[in-house]
Amino acid sequence: MSAHDEALVALRGALGGRDCWIVGGAVRDRLRGRSDVADFDLVLDGDVREAARLLARSAGAHAFALSDEFGAWRVSARSGDWHADLNPLRGAGIEADLALRDFTVNAIAEPLAGGGALVDPLGGVGDLELRRLRLVAADALESDPLRAMRLVRLSCELDFEPDGDAISAARDVAPRLVDIAAERIYAELARILANDQAPAGMRMLGALGLTAVVLPELDALGGIGQSHYHHLDVGEHTLAVLSELISLERDPSSVLGAAHGEQIQALLDEPLADDLDRRVALRIGALLHDIAKPLTRTVAADGRVAFPSHDELGAQLARSMMRRLRAAERMQSYVAALTRHHLRLGFLVHRSPLSRADLYDYLDACGPVGADVTLLSIADRLATRGARASESIESHLDLAREVIGEALLWHAEGPPRAPLAGDQLASALAIEPGPRLGELLATLARARFTGEASTRDEAVALARSLIA
Repeated sequence: MSAHDEALVALRGALGGRDCWIVGGAVRDRLRGRSDVADFDLVLDGDVREAARLLARSAGAHAFALSDEFGAWRVSARSGDWHADLNPLRGAGIEADLALRDFTVNAIAEPLAGGGALVDPLGGVGDLELRRLRLVAADALESDPLRAMRLVRLSCELDFEPDGDAISAARDVAPRLVDIAAERIYAELARILANDQAPAGMRMLGALGLTAVVLPELDALGGIGQSHYHHLDVGEHTLAVLSELISLERDPSSVLGAAHGEQIQALLDEPLADDLDRRVALRIGALLHDIAKPLTRTVAADGRVAFPSHDELGAQLARSMMRRLRAAERMQSYVAALTRHHLRLGFLVHRSPLSRADLYDYLDACGPVGADVTLLSIADRLATRGARASESIESHLDLAREVIGEALLWHAEGPPRAPLAGDQLASALAIEPGPRLGELLATLARARFTGEASTRDEAVALARSLIA
């Protein structure tokens, strides 16, 4: 039994005799032909708390309050395969409840018990057929300005076109996003970026005036001219990097060869923080990698444009922006590290093919984002098509192919260690634990990677020579 069918059996078994309707995305997506929907929104005329607990008992699931203000409860299967959000009926009946929603395609209901006709007072089914996003009412965004961002997100996820009234309303309500909780803005932004139409979504956010409110630093990238090695301004370049990254994620073998495709997909699928995987986190890094360029732009007497230290200042700014969005510390550190190190691989192109020592120093400097930032640097290079682009791109890709296998191995197994433990080294050298011992261990780890000291005896001998 699929998760969809399992959930329906549980819901109907516990609540089928009550005045209860399935609403929102579950109905919308079923009408679009999806049979894998396992997340249900329900509206109940009655005691939502009691109904949620009854459902949890009968299905062997968990129940907990989602919102004290709105009286919503969530019931999640212990397997994690499905969940249902139960909400109290608003207004005099289900049609009044639907009229309080955002878009007509989300304002369709069907009786939970089944067998009844769809409740579609606002023409949502017709808009589904037209692939159109239309407001349920002219003031639908006023009650919750975050719906303006949801308009963009649904446009990406559904590949639907907002109508003119929805576009105008989103522009009008944009300034009020300053009053929305940062966590909610972050959640919508992440869902936009999780979709492969993310570049179009980010462009729409900008066109509606939403980016200027929620991410003014990103909006400031538009119109910032670059050197003759670039063919786009910083804002357009940023969206081009995001597009190249998505293409690279989809088919890494087209750039890096077939050897590491599965490892790259496994890396991107790893959970990172804030219920997001590394794929979405890397896309956030793509958005912010040049975030400090407006603050660091210089023009020399001969007209050459440069952005000195934009990587270092950008890391600080990216961390600050993620903190403002209430991102977890791990996410803040990850995005900051991507920004700090996104130029590093390009600086090594003139040294290719790399020595083992050069490779170690690169991976050691990049730390836990070595594989991720290598992918970001590829997208960044592919999106830079000014003077000498073909030559520069080919050189960069050759180097990335050298590095990516070791970077993935470093990520999977962790950085190399010295051939012997710290206490063993201290005993062999008759020295006390302390900073000097730590420095020796770090040197021996590097020597192991380079092949200078692969065994315990070689490591001790090298350490003695260093002390001497």
